[in-house]
Amino acid sequence: MASKHLAALAIFAILLPAVAMATEFTVGDDQGWTINFDYVAWAKDKVFHVGDKLVFKYTAGRHNVFKVNGTAFTNCTIPPANEALTTGNDVITLATPGRKWYICGVNDHCANYGQKLAITVLEAWVSPASAPSTPAASAPSTPAAPAPSTPAAPAPSPPQHQHPVLLMGSRCLGISC
Repeated sequence: MASKHLAALAIFAILLPAVAMATEFTVGDDQGWTINFDYVAWAKDKVFHVGDKLVFKYTAGRHNVFKVNGTAFTNCTIPPANEALTTGNDVITLATPGRKWYICGVNDHCANYGQKLAITVLEAWVSPASAPSTPAASAPSTPAAPAPSTPAAPAPSPPQHQHPVLLMGSRCLGISC
């Protein structure tokens, strides 16, 4: 029985780095970076973290990608042309948390055809083992109240057939998730 649990833990230890690595999001999924697409709906159910990548796929020459601030996003203000990404397979690594805005600077694609994307990037995934510890609280200056005289109930014993589960934020790695 214990060997099954050890084997499962070994598999998780091997697979964990692959699962914990950054997620690559193709903006617009199969539609790619194009006009007349609802990027608000596309981004709505996605969770972006520092280290994740956005991939903007489009036909080079027909579109481009500009990283802009919130005001330029709202107004579809196009930055200088030398700031454009133009390969048709542009990859942006999300390096910092916070709001991020992207627009197409070709013609009126942003203003009239909705070719713009706004997302919120969260902190990177942190495993419990590497999470920073909080400093210990200093001892109170007054003595603590004595412990109650009635003994506490014993902690319930764990079920005999538990499956190992590893939680990373809202991602669950395990058999019983």
